[in-house]
Amino acid sequence: MGSAGLSRLHGLFAVYKPPGLKWKHLRDTVELQLLKGLNATKPPTPKHRVRFLLGPMEGSEEKELTLTATSVPSLVNHPLVRGPAFTHLKVGMGHRLDTQASGVLVLGVGHGCRLLTHMYDAHLTKDYTVRGLLGKATDDFCEDGRLVEKTTYDHVTREKLDRILAMIQGSHQKALVMYSNLDLKTQEAYEMAVRGLIRPMNKSPMLITGIRCLHFAPPEFLLEVQCMHETQKELRKLVHEIGLELKTTAVCSQVRRTRDGFFTLDSALLRTQWDLRNIQDAIRAAAPQVAAELEKSLGPQLDTKQLPSPGWSWESQGPSSTLGLERGVGH
Repeated sequence: MGSAGLSRLHGLFAVYKPPGLKWKHLRDTVELQLLKGLNATKPPTPKHRVRFLLGPMEGSEEKELTLTATSVPSLVNHPLVRGPAFTHLKVGMGHRLDTQASGVLVLGVGHGCRLLTHMYDAHLTKDYTVRGLLGKATDDFCEDGRLVEKTTYDHVTREKLDRILAMIQGSHQKALVMYSNLDLKTQEAYEMAVRGLIRPMNKSPMLITGIRCLHFAPPEFLLEVQCMHETQKELRKLVHEIGLELKTTAVCSQVRRTRDGFFTLDSALLRTQWDLRNIQDAIRAAAPQVAAELEKSLGPQLDTKQLPSPGWSWESQGPSSTLGLERGVGH
């Protein structure tokens, strides 16, 4: 566990989850790829030990045997004797995406799993693009669900949709202030609002901090949603409720996460990049921003000694508790 490859494998990174892939399968695939890469690295030079081997005595005509001190390699750590050097890695999951959804998914490896807890405590916002389809309703709010109703939508305009979205954003902003337990008349609350740091103090229902229409071509429309404490099912239900407000019906045809806190699509590794080298590079590249953003969001609540910094290695840290594989963090 003390190899150079493993020492650079503690931290956070993001992958792009395609639609149709279960998050547990994704996590297991990443772990297998990491173990494959670690076990493929060149093993350390085997240690030597002195053994007394039986052999002919030099210069003896009668071929007498004697014990000779000989240095031989120790096979205790040889892969053919002990098997693979690495058989398990602690891989934690951030805010989950359900099977139908796609987009940015944050993972933690090793001691870096504790940073997933900090991300959760920071109540960072996430961005989604949500595609809707006017004119029908299904039992699960998805386009491929069981059809329960069909309606007309000729009366729906971009202006009416924008007005509904503005109402939704306004009501959620009031709820955000309520769940933040802040007195807006104080200087502290004003400074937090200016810095965009108003966050709920504890768990809350889904809170939308921003919502707008990116594209409107009936029956299709595309929304951009900034939110926190959401599930993908709630985002699909939001499309259904927007349809009802527009005096019609609507289903959701796509949910795609484009940002999770400080991780964006640009930093998310594609499936072809889920290997040891790319993940090590991603962890190293993300470390400075992880430290800066968590310190900014959590402030005095955070022990800065736990945060990564450029050139930082978890090997220098003492023993600590980390999240288990099955537990994960997030929704």
